[in-house]
Amino acid sequence: MSSILRTLEFLTLGLWLGSDVFLSFVVAPGAFRVLGSRDAAGAMVGFALGRMHLLGVICGVVFLLARLARTRTFASFVVPVALCVVLMIALTVASQVGVSPRMAMLRVQMGSIQATAQDSPLLAEFSRLHRVSVTLESGVLLAGFAAMFLLVREAGVGS
Repeated sequence: MSSILRTLEFLTLGLWLGSDVFLSFVVAPGAFRVLGSRDAAGAMVGFALGRMHLLGVICGVVFLLARLARTRTFASFVVPVALCVVLMIALTVASQVGVSPRMAMLRVQMGSIQATAQDSPLLAEFSRLHRVSVTLESGVLLAGFAAMFLLVREAGVGS
């Protein structure tokens, strides 16, 4: 049973990291390159980001539950790998609950990001929130890479 639970830890972390990398380096750039307008591309990326956030939180919770079932102790939540996953969940929830809704509201107020004047305060706030969103996603990715490294080291894979 321990091997199945350890596999579930690797699977959930790998799925979360893979989806984040795929969205950041394939879907988002591709949407802006292929779709006819920045507004359509932004809407598509926003939709995908929301789904990825949901998947990430589910993966994080399953990771922590599998870890608890495998170790049978809450102390396993205060080791670095688990703290990285908790950080990933917190950053993801902050982005989904705190940043994404405000960006969506600004999109509605502007009507079209593409047609909004460059000196618009709404566009300036949207750009600021976009930077915050990218920073949060980067934090999730870095914490995820750290968690994967620590999980591999903890499992003694390759030694």
